[in-house]
Order: sequence, then structure tokens, then C-alpha cells
Amino acid sequence: MLYIILIICIVFLIIAKIFFSRFLKPRAELSKTIEMAKEELNEATRQKNQMETILLHMTDGLIAFNLKEEIVHINPAAKKFLDLKEETTFSEIFDKFNVDINLEKIIYLENWTSSEKKIPIGNRTINLFFAPFKNENDRPAGVIVVIQDITEHERLDRMRKQFVADVSHELKTPITSIMGYADTLLESDVDSQTNRKFLERISSEAERMSRLVNDLLTLSKYDTSKVKIEKTEFDLGELVKYTFDGLDIEMKKKKLTGECFVTANVPLVYADRNGIERVVLNILTNAIKYTEEGGNIKVYVGFVYNDAYIKIIDNGVGIPKEDLDKIFERFYRVDKSRTREMGGTGLGLSIAKEILNQNNGMIDIKSEVGKGTEVVIRIPTKQGKTNKEESKIQ
Repeated sequence: MLYIILIICIVFLIIAKIFFSRFLKPRAELSKTIEMAKEELNEATRQKNQMETILLHMTDGLIAFNLKEEIVHINPAAKKFLDLKEETTFSEIFDKFNVDINLEKIIYLENWTSSEKKIPIGNRTINLFFAPFKNENDRPAGVIVVIQDITEHERLDRMRKQFVADVSHELKTPITSIMGYADTLLESDVDSQTNRKFLERISSEAERMSRLVNDLLTLSKYDTSKVKIEKTEFDLGELVKYTFDGLDIEMKKKKLTGECFVTANVPLVYADRNGIERVVLNILTNAIKYTEEGGNIKVYVGFVYNDAYIKIIDNGVGIPKEDLDKIFERFYRVDKSRTREMGGTGLGLSIAKEILNQNNGMIDIKSEVGKGTEVVIRIPTKQGKTNKEESKIQ
């Protein structure tokens, strides 16, 4: 009997093992596989949502086209840049901008290389970057177009090129003059009076070139933030009066009359004294330079809210309205021939604006041709250096 029971137990264990191996174990493995699949699906969904969020909020435009030229994805930035409404295909979108590019050519004929085009849209410049993409089987699937607004980049590039051209021209003019006079002195015998005249001209041109180089170095330092600003508290009225009195001889040469009024209750200003002195000297020199003989220059120093201000008014030749928004650009001249004749570098107002920006100041210029110019400079005072308020000077 015991023997029979033992055999039955062995048979039961064998049956249980077979049942577990054939039914319960695969079921456990299946459950594990299902859990892993769920995790992978959740991760894929998370990544998809993350990617959609990125594409939705990215500042560059993006459009994906399939092989039928149909849009399979487009973000809001792309619609805004290209002003898209009902266009749904590659051709419909880019034909209206006269973009000479073919989707099939990008995919099949350029060996998977990208293409780039610039197009004007209104007053903006848009860059289109075309790149093919493949599917999971490494087969051609379509084209992605990345759209960027490069208007500011183009503007800065034009300014850079213009700046290099202007610097080259400004340096070439005095160098040519110096070489011409020097060659004349070396190759011919001239009397002492002519000799002196030529040497004075050489000296004048060398000085002009030196001013230009110094101004360029100053601007370069501001551009690279290498200028050390040493802000102190000082009496602005005293500085302006001192600078104004120092130009008395220049004013008398042109028979100009001038007055400088300083309000008694102007608080101390908090700024770089040497920089502000340079700004004031530059504006006063311009006023003298562009005011005809017998003209008048008035200077006021006052205080409004947290800013001290300097107002310089002349009745000179004035500045045309269309030039007022450009006068702070480097090398910009309202009258190039007249300015060159008077020895300017075209960088004075640019430097003045840079200095005031570094000192949390402002400059505003109003002018009318034939009637004169008014320049207002505002500088934070000691009490307003931490709480600057905007106000209008009447």
C-alpha cells in the first residue's frame, strides 16, 4: 500500500511539473513581456509628447513632407514665417515664393545632401534649409524644411561690410594725402614756405588719422566690454561749465555768442566723469562746427526726477528729418563732403551713445534744417543711481 501511495505522489509531481512548465511559466513570462511592452509604450509616448512640445514652441519653423509632397508635420512658427493658410503641398508653398528647388532632386539626385535658400518676405529675410530623411527601413521618406528668420543677421552683416569699407576709405584718404606731399618734398626742390605748407598738411592728415584710429580703438573697447568704467559722484554743472569755457577761443573764431545756465539745486551725478566730459565736449564741438558765424549756442544744466540733464541748443544748419534716426550709426554723415572738410571721423556720436549706455544715460536729438539742433543728455544722479525713473524734459 505504501508503495502504491509513493508511486501516486511521484506521478502527481511529474504532472504538476509538466503543467507548470507548459502553462504557468509561459503565463508568467507573458505577463512580464506585457509589462515591459507597457513601459516601452509609455516611454515612447512620453518622448513623442516631449518632441511635439519642443516643435510647438521652437522659434524656428519646421515642415516635414512625405514623398507625395504632402505635409506630415508643421509647427506654428513655420505657418507664421511663410504666412501659410490653405497650402498643403511642397509645390503650393514654395512656388509662390519663386523658390527654384525640387523635392525629388533633394532626395534622389543630390546623394542625401542638404540645400539652402534665402528668400525675402516683406521686410524680412528668411532662410530655408532643406534636408532629406529616411524611414526605419533606410529608404527615402521625405524632406524636412527648417525655416529661420535671419533679418537681423543680414542687417549686422551689411553693417560689418559697410564698416570695413568706411574704415578703409577713411584711412586711405589721409594716407594718400601724406604720401603725395611727402613724395613731392622728396622728389623736388621747394622753397621754405612751400616746404612748411606741405609739412603742416602732412601733420594735419597724420593727426586726422590718429583721431580716427583712437576713435576706432575706443569703440572696439566698448564692443568687447574692455572699457573700465570708474563711476564716481561729481558736480555735472561744474563739469559742463568748465568744458564750455574751454571752447571760448573756438567760439570767438566764428564770432559765436553763447550762454551756460546751471540750476543751483542739481544733485551730484553718479557716472564716469571722463566719459561724460568726452560726451559733452563732442556735442559742444559739433554745435560750434555746424553753427554759422554770428550764431548762438545755449547750454542748460538741470534736474528732473532722478536724472540730471544737459540741454544744448544751437541755431546752426540743422539735420534733415530723414537722417535723425541714423546719426548714431558709425561713419554716418549727413553731409559727407562738409564733414570731411571740417575734419570729423563720423564716430563721435556713436562713441557718445556708447558712453552714455555704459553710464545708464540717454541722449536725444531734435533738429530742423536751417533752424538748429537741440541735444538733451540725461545722466542718473547720486540719489537715482538705484531707482531710475523715466520722464520727459520740457
